[in-house]
Amino acid sequence: MSLDSWLGKLKSAISNVVDSSRPTMVAPEGSLTFPIAGRHEANVSILAFEIASLMSKLLHLWRSLSDSSLLCLRHETIYLPGVRKIVSDDDDFLLAFACADFTDALRSAAESISTIAPRCSDPTLRFFKSLFQDFADSDHDPYRWSMTLKEMNAKIKKMDRYVSSTAALYKEMDELAEAERALRSLCGQNIPARKVAASAEAQQKIAVSLLARSSFTILSRIKQVFGIGPPQRTPAWSSTFLSAAVYPEFTPRKHRGFFESSAGILIPPATTLGAAGLTPLYANLIVLMEKMVRSRTMCADARDELYTVLPASIRILLRARLRKVGWNATRDAGLATEWRAALRMILDWLVPMALATLRWHAERSFERRNTGSPRANVLLLQTLYYANTEKVEAAIAELLVGLNYLCRFEMQHRAKPLESSEIRIA
Repeated sequence: MSLDSWLGKLKSAISNVVDSSRPTMVAPEGSLTFPIAGRHEANVSILAFEIASLMSKLLHLWRSLSDSSLLCLRHETIYLPGVRKIVSDDDDFLLAFACADFTDALRSAAESISTIAPRCSDPTLRFFKSLFQDFADSDHDPYRWSMTLKEMNAKIKKMDRYVSSTAALYKEMDELAEAERALRSLCGQNIPARKVAASAEAQQKIAVSLLARSSFTILSRIKQVFGIGPPQRTPAWSSTFLSAAVYPEFTPRKHRGFFESSAGILIPPATTLGAAGLTPLYANLIVLMEKMVRSRTMCADARDELYTVLPASIRILLRARLRKVGWNATRDAGLATEWRAALRMILDWLVPMALATLRWHAERSFERRNTGSPRANVLLLQTLYYANTEKVEAAIAELLVGLNYLCRFEMQHRAKPLESSEIRIA
């Protein structure tokens, strides 16, 4: 049998297999499948994955507001050494930032829900945006969308299943698309798009309803645990967090809405790194210096390369600091040990904030924003965003002075055996 005829039979066999399995791709049970606008078939659309991503964000936010998480915030997070040194040592001030951070995350999710809700057949969901804003400003909930703790826990389990199933569907679709590309290359023909068996309209209504009701419930939770607004009736859940308002000025003013007041708190003061837009740069500098200090040997080239990327303000501060330091004792091993210990003490509280800053920025990258990836519990107050610029630059300058001393010490320490060998040769 010739090679051409054998290939022809192989292509024919593959084509028959594709034709027989092509009509339907069954989506994993519980996954979100919605129609693409303009098509009659229930094809998987981007909308399904967008809703799953929103569910993932709301799930993360709800868990961040659990009693255990809030107790950690109240008794651990706001007392982190770095936070107290370069952000603020005022408990109420820090808790107000945390509250505004939670509120802003919910506002962002609600805005995305507002773009999806008008597509639903349910007339109440179409007005989600105005209803949510009204609930935020006046606690008016005409359709009783805010749920009890028992109801919310049941919905949480359902959303967890939706998110995991939709993630599995995405993976299967990606693998199947890769297989289809290989088949197209081999068969030299187009393979029609897959159909997904699902009741699209009903699933869309259920999913958006879950998002809407969860948003109302999370907002109610935020107000309850932070004591915002007028005294409310006995809440549907108990809390071991705060019983009083954490920051009096956070209560929305009459001429400003709830979210507007919250957004105002998040604006960084002019004296902070966030206002200067320097948080990623300084975070990377701190992480790099930490690696150099932890290294067993100091490299002059690495030190010089680090100096070239320093901002002008730190260079000026460093020059002034170096003028006050004498270098006659660079052969003193005891002083070198003291410097290394001092640098590690600074890094112990500064590096966690730098790493939290990098994680916070990574969480908000385009790729991570549009997936259901697990999210880290990083609040803005844990980052360098609200850190006082002068205090951070002073700490960085001190690290650089210490690094410079240790580098000079090690260079002289390595040169000493060479001098001894030269004397013996002479």
